Amino acid sequence: MKKFENVCVIDDDHIFIYGIKRLMKEVNFGDDILVYDNGKDAINGLRLNSEAGKKLPSIIFLDLNMPIMNGWDFLDDFCKISESELDNTVVYIISSSVDPRDLVRIKNYSIVKNYILKPVTANDLAAIQKEEVA
Repeated sequence: MKKFENVCVIDDDHIFIYGIKRLMKEVNFGDDILVYDNGKDAINGLRLNSEAGKKLPSIIFLDLNMPIMNGWDFLDDFCKISESELDNTVVYIISSSVDPRDLVRIKNYSIVKNYILKPVTANDLAAIQKEEVA
């Protein structure tokens, strides 16, 4: 299965972050895992990396409900990065929300690949690895 060079997790739940990092390690999901606990720190960090010539993460796992800057605001700002830089990045919304309006809203963002309900499982990560190879 495909192993990603760099992955980013944007979530304010430290237990979730611990769990998904451990799960990623178990299934050999990615080499480098960036973690941000809100959208504002994430957008600033990713912009700095981009300006320094570093590649954006291949996969971003994004929570919707966070303090300071939520997932929707992050997506709005992130999509303003030049399209050529975004070509190799996909976003997976990771949320505990079952609000059907969220599922409709993600269709407005071409960079969002899918919506995954928490908790994320090894099968979810394996499905992403298979999807991204195709």
